[in-house]
Amino acid sequence: MNADGFSFQVTHRSGKARRGVLCTPHGDAPTPAFMAVGTRATVKGLTPRQIRETGLHIVLANTYHLLLRPGAETVERLGGLHAMMGWDGPILTDSGGFQVFSLSDLRRLDDDGVEFRSHIDGQLVR
Repeated sequence: MNADGFSFQVTHRSGKARRGVLCTPHGDAPTPAFMAVGTRATVKGLTPRQIRETGLHIVLANTYHLLLRPGAETVERLGGLHAMMGWDGPILTDSGGFQVFSLSDLRRLDDDGVEFRSHIDGQLVR
């Protein structure tokens, strides 16, 4: 499979299990993979160089948390997520969908999407 520079290649099968390589424009990540969690675009206690030295190939960030802090405008102003993080490898971003449901007291769903109040400052976000 290949779409805009992304592909997944199966390298080994065993029953229903498989091993492969996720190929991205920012590098390859073997799977299955342990991902360093950089929810807010930083892996606490490690520099990007140290992350690489651990043998990790991919970092996980969270769109919901990044939207609230530092905000999409800040990420864009700093040159995008890779530049802001100082990480040139693959990044997997979780959509934030879990928070949409786990913070149900703070959100409203409609046909156009979701609107919620920030748990940080109460600001209305759409």
